[in-house]
Amino acid sequence: MDVTSIIDSLNDAQRQAVTAPSQAMLILAGAGSGKTRVLVHRIAWQIQVGGSHAHSIMAVTFTNKAAKEMKARIESLLNIPTHNLWIGTFHGIAHRLLRRHAAQAKLPETFQVMDSGDQLRVIKRLLNSLNFDDSKWPPREVQWFINAQKDEGIRAKHMLETNDLHQRQMLLVYKAYEELCTRSGLVDFAELLLRGHELLRDNPDLLEFYQARFRHIHVDEFQDTNTIQYAWLRLLTDGKDNLFVVGDDDQSIYGWRGAKIENIYNFQKHYPNHQVIKLEQNYRSTGTILKVANKIIANNTGRMGKELWTDAGEGEPCSLYAAFNEQDEAYFVVERIRTWVNNGGLRSDTAILYRSNAQSRQFEEKLMATATPYRVYGGLRFFDRAEIKNALAYLRLMSNRDDDASFERVINTPTRGIGAKAIDDIREIARDQSLSLWAAAIVLINQRTMSARATNALIGFLELIKALSVETVDLELYEKVKRVVEKTRLMELYQKEKMDKGEEKVENLEELVNAARLFNFDQENEEGMSELDLFLTHAALESGDSQGDDFEDCVQLMTIHSAKGLEFKLVFLVGMEEGLFPSQQSVDDVARLEEERRLCYVGMTRAMKQLYLTYAESRRLYGRESYPRPSRFLREIPAELIQEVRLRATVSRPVANSQPKTPISTSTGSYKAGQRVHHDKFGEGIVLQIEGSGAQERVQINFKQVGVKWLMLAYAKLDVL
Repeated sequence: MDVTSIIDSLNDAQRQAVTAPSQAMLILAGAGSGKTRVLVHRIAWQIQVGGSHAHSIMAVTFTNKAAKEMKARIESLLNIPTHNLWIGTFHGIAHRLLRRHAAQAKLPETFQVMDSGDQLRVIKRLLNSLNFDDSKWPPREVQWFINAQKDEGIRAKHMLETNDLHQRQMLLVYKAYEELCTRSGLVDFAELLLRGHELLRDNPDLLEFYQARFRHIHVDEFQDTNTIQYAWLRLLTDGKDNLFVVGDDDQSIYGWRGAKIENIYNFQKHYPNHQVIKLEQNYRSTGTILKVANKIIANNTGRMGKELWTDAGEGEPCSLYAAFNEQDEAYFVVERIRTWVNNGGLRSDTAILYRSNAQSRQFEEKLMATATPYRVYGGLRFFDRAEIKNALAYLRLMSNRDDDASFERVINTPTRGIGAKAIDDIREIARDQSLSLWAAAIVLINQRTMSARATNALIGFLELIKALSVETVDLELYEKVKRVVEKTRLMELYQKEKMDKGEEKVENLEELVNAARLFNFDQENEEGMSELDLFLTHAALESGDSQGDDFEDCVQLMTIHSAKGLEFKLVFLVGMEEGLFPSQQSVDDVARLEEERRLCYVGMTRAMKQLYLTYAESRRLYGRESYPRPSRFLREIPAELIQEVRLRATVSRPVANSQPKTPISTSTGSYKAGQRVHHDKFGEGIVLQIEGSGAQERVQINFKQVGVKWLMLAYAKLDVL
């Protein structure tokens, strides 16, 4: 039998994994080591050499994209159709089982699957019917609670009554939600997995049938499985050694959404006859990048242990840049990308990776200022995020009562008891009488046709906007924005979301305050507009259509979590500071700190050719200024593996904007990074760096109107602002 097409392209470890006898196997696959290739070729080997029928094989992935890719590669390798193979996501395969056995699963044949948005709408209606104030019981928090219980295999009936009021109320909602879904024939994503597990557990004959059918079960990204997913796999493989899992304990970064790194460790206990094969040869990154990543991850305890290597050469040293603040960091990264492109590189081969979504704003601003196309991968641009749009809508309504779009956006955000009927009535009056929604709301109040509760709520909303307009009139712009996000209860709304999205939204609102603080009103104002109106115009222009299309050659911006599974020739891992990366929440928690270190390892191993690490000596983020220490992860890198990029003669803190206007001396050492200066021709700018001495001393300045320029001190006539 000719098996060259299956094994000839594999390295020794990959070949060992593909051709091993059928048994429980854990393939410890490092980043860029060809894990998908191993899964595909293993399935092909079982069919072509092992004589297994396609219908006896199951392969479970985490994304539909991965499942489709696996099917296509198997078809190409064996030249056979794959419709008999059960290849899909955990949710997809569970759904397939439930459709086939709806009655045994105690579901109507016509049951409907809800996506996350559908589920949230159902929960909102349920809370309303139970007279729960969703300002105290945020629907997203309830959704998170219900799904978290299901991911652990816990039904409402399994939960014990407690004296904790919050827990009792959550249990009440969970029970009511289960009853509603049962009556309506609705199944959410978490229910697919839980119900699929219960179907097999509670029907021994059915379980025996599928255990006999699926002689080979394969799992991709095993380190990302949660409790119910692993329980489901163990049921199907009970008493057998036919589970083939591919994973990497060093890339387990989703603990916050239920993934259990313990599963990859428990596999060895639950399947005592298992074999472990390590895939350590990397086909993505240079030797230096791999050495840096290996040194950092080695500081985690309890690892199964592996050492990535490559035969593709050492490559360039990793670069470290110490920025004086977050603006300098963004300038540096964008200028490096422009140099890359000028030298023939593609923008789409570059990625800016950050720990927190709020960090994207500075990079977006600098990319737009240099007309560099970019795309925020797996998320929205800063000014397009819902929480930012909500805050801006309040500000717009304060500036212009006739802004109907803003009125509709925030009239009941956060919820204040103004129902859909009242809003429809406002719209009808506005349409019939050609009024703005604000004016129509006043008419509706005067008509006295609503309930007292709705009337008072509507009056309260109008009075809130009026009061904010009056009390913020003399405040600085950033103080105005801060007052709005606090007094409108937007900040409180997201603080109550007990999950990562709530924390992220709070951080974004705090960064909006920071954006207002840094906004250069004097430079921007050419039309005599108010500071608030100019800022709102600035926000609108930074939104719009400036983000690159999918087909464009764009710089990629994303969180490190979003970058998993991707690769780029040039990677910037930014914000490498204590309290930011690792995050403040993790520094006193060993388990969370080790997950942060794994996240750092994932970020670094996205880089193929060149890796830049950056940190700021001072940073204003989330509305606060700090002087953080460099990340401990940087201290874990041996000095010989990294080179510092030094662009300026001295490193100094930004000076205050309130300095008196005096001529700059041209003597060496007289310049400070971060100073605001004025040039007769180029206007106002910020000093970025200084180099040279004497007659050759020059300064690099980022001018608001014309961008970055180098000026010789002997000829530049500058004033400090």
